[in-house]
Parts: sequence; C-alpha cells; structure tokens
Amino acid sequence: MAGGKERVLRRRIKSVESTKKITRAMELISASRIVKAQQRVAAARPYSEQITEVIRNLARGGAGKSHALLSERDTINKVGFVVIAADRGLAGGYNSTVIRAAERSLKEHQAQGRDYSLMLVGKKAADYFRFRGYRVDAVFTGMTDQPRYEDARQVADEVMRRFAEGDVDLVELAYTQFLSLGTQHVRVRRFVPIEAAAITEENRTDGPESDYEFEPEPDAILDKLLPRYAEARLFAAMLDASASEHAARQRAMKSATDNAEELITVLQRSMNRARQEAITTEISEIVGGAEALAKARSGGEDLLIDRTFAADLLPSHQGVVDR
Repeated sequence: MAGGKERVLRRRIKSVESTKKITRAMELISASRIVKAQQRVAAARPYSEQITEVIRNLARGGAGKSHALLSERDTINKVGFVVIAADRGLAGGYNSTVIRAAERSLKEHQAQGRDYSLMLVGKKAADYFRFRGYRVDAVFTGMTDQPRYEDARQVADEVMRRFAEGDVDLVELAYTQFLSLGTQHVRVRRFVPIEAAAITEENRTDGPESDYEFEPEPDAILDKLLPRYAEARLFAAMLDASASEHAARQRAMKSATDNAEELITVLQRSMNRARQEAITTEISEIVGGAEALAKARSGGEDLLIDRTFAADLLPSHQGVVDR
C-alpha cells in the first residue's frame, strides 16, 4: 500500500514540475514583452500629442463647429461599446475586469431605455458576451497581443461608419490603462462623438502662442485630421491594453510558479513520509522473521510450524520411535 502511494505521489510531483516549467517560461515571455509594449506606448505618445495640438490650432481658427464626429445627438437611442480584451487567457483577472466594467455600463444604459451595439476586440470578450446571450455586431481578433496602427484603423473605421450612418448615437470605449508594471486601471470613456473640450482647450503655457495660416481652409484640414485623431486615441488604448495584458499575465504566471513550488514541497514531504512508512514496515517484518528463526534454532517453539499439521503427524512419528 505504501509503495503504491509513493508511486502516485512521484507521478504527481513530475506533473507539477512540468506545469511549473510552462508557467515559468510564460512568466519570462510576458516580462520581455512588457518592456516592448512600454516602449511602443511611449513611442506613440508624441504622435497623439502632436495631432491633438494641430486640431486645437484648427479649432482656434474657427474650424469644426459642425463636424459630424463632434456633433452631439439630441436624443441617444442606441449606444455602441468598443471593448478591448485579450485573445488568450491565463492573465488573472485582466479579461473579466474590463468585460464586467463594460457590461455594467451597458446595463446602466439599458435601464434608461437605450439599445446597444457591441464591437468587441479580443476573443475572450466575444466569447463572454455571446455566452451571455448579448447581440454582437462586430468582432476583431488577432490584434491584441501586439496591436498595429492598421488594426486600430480597422476598428475605428467600423465605429465611425456606424456613427456617421446613425446606427449608434454614442460610442463608449472600455479598456485597461497601463500606468506602471504593478498598476493598471479599467477605463470606460466616451469615444465618439469626440468631446469638444478635449480638442479646444487651450494649452496652459506662459509663452506666446503661434498664429497659423491654413491652406486649405481649416474645416477641410479638420475633416481629414479628426478621423486620424480617433484612430490615434484607439491605437493608444490598444497599446495600453496590450501592456496591461502582459503585466497581468506575468503576475498570474509568477503566482502559478510560486504555488507549484509550494505544492512540490508538500508532495515531497508526503512522499518522504510514505517512503519512511514503507521502510519501517519492511524492517518490522524482517526483525519479526529473524526473531522467529532465532527462537526455532535455540530449541524453542517454532512459530512458523503449522500446529494442526504437526498434531496430525505426531502419533505416526511416535509409533516409529517405539518400534
């Protein structure tokens, strides 16, 4: 029994060790990808800041007062949701946190009698909302691990098309903002229409401001730049989400690796106890047998002889001796 238990524990230890190697490798991969994701976030920031500054200058020149992406709808009947999750799991609570935040916002709008439209980025978000019975209008996969600007443009084009056609009156963006390796926050923000305050607020600088002359007219330039501004915002959100995903996966895999090490220690102790019990049992059996043999050789009663068999043979043996 003890030997069988020892074999079972040995197999479990090997299995946990194999799992530990996988989780450790995933932890190292995620750690290396976080650095690249942080660099991409930093690299994309100057473009976003510069295009925002240009749009502010255009707004100061009187452009954008009636642009479609800036116009507020009088009545909001349908709200679109762009939810950025991941294509893969094993990232702790990363996917569930952003999905549930988007679902809470969706239910709040439903409570106000508004319809919804789901445009989901990431397989996990699509699987969740479909499993829950929600109506999903668009799904984008294969772009969450290392998002490209073309991916953001593809999603933004779908969103802006639906908004321009009047299919949705408001679009909210749900994603995870990357602040540091240990801090990420879920954000649910308005995406379209673009808030006028975000592009018309003046720069808080003490120095003089530049005066620009635009060719062509500011409205024509703004027509081209506002879609790029929306794409840049979405691309920045996707980069933040990617960095947050890798950070969450690294923490989850590190926790799994630590738990595997603790479990291996517990199993090894159990196996050592089982081995000790088996050795103790074998020693007891050997000592008991040796004592019985020693007593038989010294003329004492042989405990190994079957007493019933010896009693049956005793009369015949005694008769031979008498003759």
